Amino acid sequence: MLRHLLLFSSFFYLSVAAQADTPPNEVLEPAAEHALTNRAVVHHLYQHHYSRKYLNDEFSEKVYQRYLDILDNTRSYFTHADIEEFNELRLKLDDAIKTNDLDPAFLIYNRYRQRATERLDYALVLVDKSIANFDFNKDESLNLDREKSSWAKDSAALDQLWRKRIKNTVLNLKLAGKEEKNIHELLKKRYTSQLNRIKQINSEDAFQSYMNALTYTFDPHTQYMSPRNSENFNINMSLSLQGIGAVLRSENENTIVERLVTGGPANKAGQLKPSDSIVGVAQGDKEMVDVIGWRLDEVVDLIRGPKDSTVRLDIVSGSGQTEKHKVISIVRDEVKLEDRAAQSEVIEIKREDKAYKVGVIDIPAFYADFEAKNANDPNYRSTTRDVSNLIKDLQKDGVDGLIIDLRNNGGGSLAEVNNLVGLFIPQGPTVQVHYSFGHTQVLEDKDPAQLYRGPLVVLTNRLSASASEIFAGAIQDYGRGLVVGSQTFGKGTVQTLIPLFRGQMKVTNAKFYRVSGESTQHRGVIPDILYPEIYDVEKIGESALEEALPWDKIAASKYKEQGNVSKDLDSIRKKHSNRISKDPDFAYLSEQVVFLKELRSDTTISLNSKTREVERKEMEDRRLALENKRRVAKGLEPLKELAEDDSEAAEGEDKKDEATDALLKEGGEILVDYMLTKRIS
Repeated sequence: MLRHLLLFSSFFYLSVAAQADTPPNEVLEPAAEHALTNRAVVHHLYQHHYSRKYLNDEFSEKVYQRYLDILDNTRSYFTHADIEEFNELRLKLDDAIKTNDLDPAFLIYNRYRQRATERLDYALVLVDKSIANFDFNKDESLNLDREKSSWAKDSAALDQLWRKRIKNTVLNLKLAGKEEKNIHELLKKRYTSQLNRIKQINSEDAFQSYMNALTYTFDPHTQYMSPRNSENFNINMSLSLQGIGAVLRSENENTIVERLVTGGPANKAGQLKPSDSIVGVAQGDKEMVDVIGWRLDEVVDLIRGPKDSTVRLDIVSGSGQTEKHKVISIVRDEVKLEDRAAQSEVIEIKREDKAYKVGVIDIPAFYADFEAKNANDPNYRSTTRDVSNLIKDLQKDGVDGLIIDLRNNGGGSLAEVNNLVGLFIPQGPTVQVHYSFGHTQVLEDKDPAQLYRGPLVVLTNRLSASASEIFAGAIQDYGRGLVVGSQTFGKGTVQTLIPLFRGQMKVTNAKFYRVSGESTQHRGVIPDILYPEIYDVEKIGESALEEALPWDKIAASKYKEQGNVSKDLDSIRKKHSNRISKDPDFAYLSEQVVFLKELRSDTTISLNSKTREVERKEMEDRRLALENKRRVAKGLEPLKELAEDDSEAAEGEDKKDEATDALLKEGGEILVDYMLTKRIS
């Protein structure tokens, strides 16, 4: 039985199988079962994937480029000569795939393993002989973003690159107050650990890397999982995983926090932020393990642990010029349904001599207690049931309008989002699911009852994905309310799990379409009123993923619009613009967006200690100036210096002053504008 998954993020898991170390000079070879698995993977891609691809030279080149990116996306191992040799295979991989010939893939992987060993051997020699001799008064620089860099001319050029990288690491640690002896010990352990990982690589690793280069060419959410990674995936999907509740991704040699699971331990602790790098993991009070250069699944394994146990994380926030370390402790736990349940509050919006009561319902995910439902428990929990009760309570409180807050909501149950839309419309279609075999399934609300008919705003941001986008799109298409905030994630595809005789596949086999016929894929939902974008859209969102399926349209469903918000939008947008131009929190947010873009675009870092100190001081002064400008405008006392927890403006975190959420409050202001405009018209 194929299981449909509403997933909105996908990562490569390049696991290390539990077996004896493979000597670096031993050549890895494909096993007989790998050829059979290759055949099965290709068969299922052509049988089930939403898009149709041809095994031709263009396809071959994409697989080739993706394979090199998986192995060496920072251009740190292969030389120009290696690439010239590999280029002979660039247009031949399609033929090899057709004939289940894995020799080209293993040739490249064995060279990667050889070059990685050479680099780490060199790093260890450099750590032993050169740390004390680094000249930090010399004017040198290092480009931290090497994904588009040229391949190194030769091994001597790689030596220079690695020397600069290690010099930069040493300088960072010195500026963080580390002693030379401790720096030597840390880096010795780091590169020894990475070298041991290279020795543990086996043929399964090579095969999985190559298969994922192949599947990614179809789309970034299609993936082959080895037997071991299939087990890890199933653990995650069953929600039996004990951990901290964070979605992680690999970037260069680092493990980056992409988002926090609402209601999870990390989210509750409040210390870990999106865009933070996890550079070390420790169990309880045991020694910190440096995880720079580790594979994503290995870092996840370290963070995972028994419920109620403590994990300590060494976190780095900020850019290369201003990065700061801090160690945080998180108690592992399961993410309980009640922790992710919808919650409500009432905010007050004042206009002249009248105060309007705005109900706010925060929905962290689209959930349902399927176990209780299947057991015929009449009181089973679900998003729709909980929201229904919250709306009834808010109506008893006499609210004038309603905000549905979907910020950071990554999706969930398709049935629940269909039911939830039904609370706000009389009846009709809510979403279309178009499958690879050509059939379109239309989900609809068949209940003519409409629980809430009043003014409505849906609040979104870049991390509103999948089911959230279906809800926001339906409300927008029906003209039922205003969508306010940031462009959503753009995850409009559906995956199905296909078991193989070895491992399993996750294959994109359908796309979501709004009732208007527009896809939510790639483009997401564009709000009626846009807020400043606080996330790095080049790193986060479907449009940031190579080979993501495109946005397109199909025929619209038959539905009846419930309102026409477009005629009032110009007036509401003007009022919004006038208001936020005088709002200190929005001014701060806009300036922070500009500041963060500058930091992200400046990828070259000085290796001169005095220059680095000046740059760091300039960054801290600018942060302090921005914060004090906001505080003075709000009638607060300016700060002499930023507190430790406030010194880094984490990407994706809305700046809050005490309990006030400026973005939410402005959503309330827009809702009142909408109400008053409708009354006048």
